[in-house]
Amino acid sequence: MNKMDRRDFLTTSAGAAAGALAPAVVTKAFGKANDRIRVAVVGVRGQGRSHIRSILPLAKEQNVEIAALCDIDESVLAERMKELDGKGLKPATFTDVRRLLDDKSIDAVSIATPNHWHALGTIWACQAGKDVYIEKPASHNVFEGKKMVEAARKHKRIVQVGTQSRSNSALQEAMQKIREGVIGDVYMARALCYKWRDTIGRKQDEAAPAGVHYDLWLGPAPKRNFNPNRFHYNWHWNWEYGNGDIGNQGIHEIDIARWGLGANLPTKASAMGGHFMFDDDQNTPNTQIATLEYHDTGRKQLMVIEVRHWISNHEAGIGEGTDSNTIGNIFYGSKGYLAIDGYNSYKTFLGREQTPGPSNRGSGSHHANFFTAMRGRTTAELTADIVEGHRSAVAMHLANISYRVGDTVEFDPAAESVKGNGEAAKLMTRDYREPFAVREKV
Repeated sequence: MNKMDRRDFLTTSAGAAAGALAPAVVTKAFGKANDRIRVAVVGVRGQGRSHIRSILPLAKEQNVEIAALCDIDESVLAERMKELDGKGLKPATFTDVRRLLDDKSIDAVSIATPNHWHALGTIWACQAGKDVYIEKPASHNVFEGKKMVEAARKHKRIVQVGTQSRSNSALQEAMQKIREGVIGDVYMARALCYKWRDTIGRKQDEAAPAGVHYDLWLGPAPKRNFNPNRFHYNWHWNWEYGNGDIGNQGIHEIDIARWGLGANLPTKASAMGGHFMFDDDQNTPNTQIATLEYHDTGRKQLMVIEVRHWISNHEAGIGEGTDSNTIGNIFYGSKGYLAIDGYNSYKTFLGREQTPGPSNRGSGSHHANFFTAMRGRTTAELTADIVEGHRSAVAMHLANISYRVGDTVEFDPAAESVKGNGEAAKLMTRDYREPFAVREKV
């Protein structure tokens, strides 16, 4: 068994929990401020290709090199290598992330695997001394998110979650406007995920394609036959690998909603929904409404999450003039409301007359922020530290758990545990397939 397979994770303790709340100063990784950062991209088909495109422009500015690519699909690896070869780049290639992590010359990994691999990839990387940029959602379940936070702090690693809105200048400004009281006391935030998703149909199990290392792809998930409707992208709609659209697109809006509320962890979640219109292989809901209750600010605040998969209206100007999707947030306060359109702009509407107030559109590189934090060696420089990513993922997980058990879920933020519902408590973690287990302690 590879040495990475035998590693456990730090047991939850009061000290670890307290440390997770404060910025962590982590060990020096580079001898000089201008030392080159060698980064590997893990999972390079869809979002991983976007990671490559995000990192490449930073090569000179941030002295960053894409030193390696890793994917379980050799045909995808070949496609990316051909693209990079055209740019004069020849990174090393791996199909097994464990072999990649054994390479001591790699400083960081940028992970864009399916959700069920997020925790294991992150924790193994932290244990191997690598900093991590991990795609959203941070975790596949609540237990994993807690372990990711513990591993990052114990091994003194920089871990950034891919909720890139937090690095956008306009959204940072929008949050400042909320803190300044421009829309008054904020009592509710809505996370809108109205994204047209057609049916995936039904497909039969078959042999895995040549060059696909399917057992590695399954990783922590149960052993089962290959099916194309549970593989590239469509894995999002299967509980064993994904979290539905609330954990795919919706997690961005959940993170922004929690950011604006100034909230950490909820005390209660209630969700309803279903898989409407289509008769296909999807087993996650395509329509879902969840309400979460927070008490962090000393008063009750609500987060309402809405997922729709087909024909829908636009709201507050979000999505108008672009396409059929409505992706964004609305914050409601005592003096008005603030609408965020997608990832990069906001508008305010003030008073009973809904007079237009401050607005802006901005930009920002999330990977640039990650590399800057790596050089500074403090999590305080991160715009989306793993603690923030975990807290947003908890909201998503509790919404899904409430939907799956058909009941309101009471949550203890201090213990990060479900209260009085054994069925819901079981969904806080999963059964792991060896040797790909997320373990309790190191």
